[in-house]
Amino acid sequence: MRIILYAGKGGVGKTTMSAVTGVACARKGLKTLVMSLDPAHSLSDSFDLPGSLMDTGGGRPVEVEERLWIQELDLQRELDDNWGEVFHYIASLIKTTGIRDVLADELAILPGMEEIACLLHINRYAREKIFDVIVLDCAPTGESMRFVSLPTSLEWYMQKIFSLERNVLRAVRPVAKHLTKVPLPSDEYFKALQRLFQRLEGIEKLLQDPKVTTARLVTNPEKMVLKETQRAFTYFHLFDLTVDVVVVNRILPSSVRDSFFKGWRESQKGYLAAAAECFAPIPIWHVQLARREMVGRADLARLARKVFRNRDPAAVYFAEKAFEFSKRGRDYVLSIHAPFVRSGEIDLIKNNDELIVRVGSFKRFVSLPRRVAALEPSDATLDEGYLRVVFGGNSHGEEG
Repeated sequence: MRIILYAGKGGVGKTTMSAVTGVACARKGLKTLVMSLDPAHSLSDSFDLPGSLMDTGGGRPVEVEERLWIQELDLQRELDDNWGEVFHYIASLIKTTGIRDVLADELAILPGMEEIACLLHINRYAREKIFDVIVLDCAPTGESMRFVSLPTSLEWYMQKIFSLERNVLRAVRPVAKHLTKVPLPSDEYFKALQRLFQRLEGIEKLLQDPKVTTARLVTNPEKMVLKETQRAFTYFHLFDLTVDVVVVNRILPSSVRDSFFKGWRESQKGYLAAAAECFAPIPIWHVQLARREMVGRADLARLARKVFRNRDPAAVYFAEKAFEFSKRGRDYVLSIHAPFVRSGEIDLIKNNDELIVRVGSFKRFVSLPRRVAALEPSDATLDEGYLRVVFGGNSHGEEG
């Protein structure tokens, strides 16, 4: 079983890379599903499918060629199948404010509902071993972060809050219904939440197992796109999701010599070098800008041959964490994997939310989480193949 997430900023080419990987895996003999996690689905457009084909699928997997299925979730069907009591309670609560029925139903679709629906499908496919490979076409970066953080958040809620909230409401419900017109959640509401959580059980372990699940970040050789990819790289590490490849997409081919593109070629050259420094030691794949839009199975198959060449599309290309953050008392510690660095003077340069680390010829760029970015590095040491940087003072030089 293999799960591959393609993530990155909107418009960088995640859907095309997901589709290309799906085609390559299927033609290698693997039973493959490509699932869209983006509310603005474009996966069927990438395969150039008629709308009627996806409509008849009703949000379920649709076979597009031998051993290859695609799935674009139907949110309304997912609400009916998975959210029942929860959705109806939230809608009834909103209606007490005077909001009309149709708008209340729209507002009752809370952030995270669609992501949980995706997780439910993924967990079931994994448990029942329906597919050999699942390729996930993720939403833009912010929503992707919500997707990977949901299992941890749900587990915390179920362990710390759920039972207490349920027991308290059981006790106060008989009295409260005489004192307020605001509806309180019924026991069926809590049973529905419990059933959802039981169906999600094990999904966090599945996503955090680097032998099963890895993320591939898609980016373009542009400043703003690379910066957002750096932040995504950091946050995937924070949620213990392994990044095994960074795909730099839409690189101008060397054959493009028109003077109009001279500035683009020069800037892309600089950003390709920056990407190598930002994401090392993660493998970086370069994908050239195509002559035209890649749409339909024939185009996707041609692009797959260029992207993967002799590489296995389902392989894991990097199984370790390039770095990780931990907490030691009131300090934060950044541990950077540096197995070939033995000694040397450590040079640290912090620029807002980015840390540049140099030890001899070793150089790393690390995008810092907001809490760590507010602190200053206070110590740095080499320890058994890791460079450990301690953040203990705030940006004004005071102890944190």
